[in-house]
Amino acid sequence: MIAVLKPGTDKEQIDNLIEWFHSYGLRTNLSEGEFSTVIGLIGDVSRVDADLLESLEIVESVMRISEPFKKANRKFHPDATVVEVGDVRIGDGSFPIIAGPCSVESREQIVSVARSVKAAGASMLRGGAFKPRTSPYDFQGMKAEGLELLLEAKKETGLPIVTELMNAEHIPLFADVDVIQIGARNFQNFELLKEIGELRKPILLKRGISGTLKELLMSAEYIMAGGNDQVILCERGIRSYDSDYTRNVLDLSAVPVLRRLTHLPIIIDPSHATGHSYLVEPMSLAAAACGADGLIVEVHNDPQRAKCDGAQSLTPEQFAAMADKLRRVREAVGGPVV
Repeated sequence: MIAVLKPGTDKEQIDNLIEWFHSYGLRTNLSEGEFSTVIGLIGDVSRVDADLLESLEIVESVMRISEPFKKANRKFHPDATVVEVGDVRIGDGSFPIIAGPCSVESREQIVSVARSVKAAGASMLRGGAFKPRTSPYDFQGMKAEGLELLLEAKKETGLPIVTELMNAEHIPLFADVDVIQIGARNFQNFELLKEIGELRKPILLKRGISGTLKELLMSAEYIMAGGNDQVILCERGIRSYDSDYTRNVLDLSAVPVLRRLTHLPIIIDPSHATGHSYLVEPMSLAAAACGADGLIVEVHNDPQRAKCDGAQSLTPEQFAAMADKLRRVREAVGGPVV
């Protein structure tokens, strides 16, 4: 249930109403937007007389919410959430790009890529230190050493870093990481989601390869229920029957659907979705046109020798050319690329 308050309601009135809700054993979520103030109620709302609530002088309307996700729901929070990572803002109408290799392989590699993508306009640097791989014999990442190399690349370029967390035991190692990524394989690892809900750090949450949009939002809800509302949703492709030509199917319809359902920012990962570098640019341009809040793209300085996902990685030159086209698409649809 949500209560929309009338314009001009003062803080004392809001505090008194919230205290009244708490007396019923309910938790509240206060959202103060530019045009309205909304109090979301979480818990057994059957105790609250909706007619009595709506009759209060400061209440404009009362609405019951049937969706199981509450804090992630746009009805609870009508204004878009903007996640800030240093000077980078995700969800404010700009279009930041996160770029870098699938995995950190050496200091020379990660620093070289970081310099290249920054020069082309990337706002953040991605790179895997801990790598979940289908085969136990594939390269699993440089782990703690990889994190140190990412921090060196950040020191060299100033780019905030984004990297994947796979195990709650590793959280102390991520103290200086700017954005923690939860990958597709862990998007329903609820114990891990609870742990990162205790953090006060931006979380990039990827949709699972067989996950529904509701399941994605419920996973975000786990994080937000712990008190961390800095969640960025990521569409990275879903499993289909046609794996001969694309790795997955990039569900761009998720962007307008999620925009209607949630206030959280939504970015696109065209690299993992398609699995082929030649498909990354057209799908990135489509993501920019359909209203996504940004991209996360794989870029490697020598894709043919990459230890992980070289086939879907752009070269720095290809990334720079794509970034230029993205600027023109964004200008055409009414927004800048940051």
